[in-house]
Amino acid sequence: MSNEKWRIEGSYFESCNCDLLCPCLLSHAQARPTQGHCDVVLATHIDRGSYGNVDLSGLNAVQALTTPGEMAKGGGTLAVYIDERANDAQRTALEAIFTGNAAGPPSLMNAMIAHRLPTSSAQISYSSDGKKFSVSIPGITEVTIEGVVGAGDQVVWLDNVGHPYSRRLAAAKGTRSNFADHSLSFENSGRNGHFSTINWSNG
Repeated sequence: MSNEKWRIEGSYFESCNCDLLCPCLLSHAQARPTQGHCDVVLATHIDRGSYGNVDLSGLNAVQALTTPGEMAKGGGTLAVYIDERANDAQRTALEAIFTGNAAGPPSLMNAMIAHRLPTSSAQISYSSDGKKFSVSIPGITEVTIEGVVGAGDQVVWLDNVGHPYSRRLAAAKGTRSNFADHSLSFENSGRNGHFSTINWSNG
């Protein structure tokens, strides 16, 4: 099934432990994170999507990633959470995509990851009003980020950034951000965030 063609459209956001602004964006993940290591939660909502003939529309996924130093140096640990509403075929498809095993943008993080924790099915609540994004997995993570406002009371956007998920990201800040599961635990409230629309595929 990992050879299936897939495409998803929707939105994603992230909350990391860097001070605002994360130096990874300006260095293709070569720069040292502002705290010396990286702890990040990435949440994705699929408006429309498919994996082969499997419909993925309306589903969510969450990734939690830590790296011990610069992201490009690898050694990271990845945990993936799949929407509990997914049926068996949808779960298999989402797991292939978000663990980086089905090519496309999520696979661009493979070089950063040394350890993949078991994928979990979870109750994922995802919401957004276009400037504020939230995700919740009860007992595991609660994250809310808000776009940084600039001229004209508009969100500040960064173009042509070196990020695997989007070349255009909004600058944002985590108003609430925590994660605890497996052996991982971090608190990123008040730190860096980003969001963007996505249009991903594997070819």
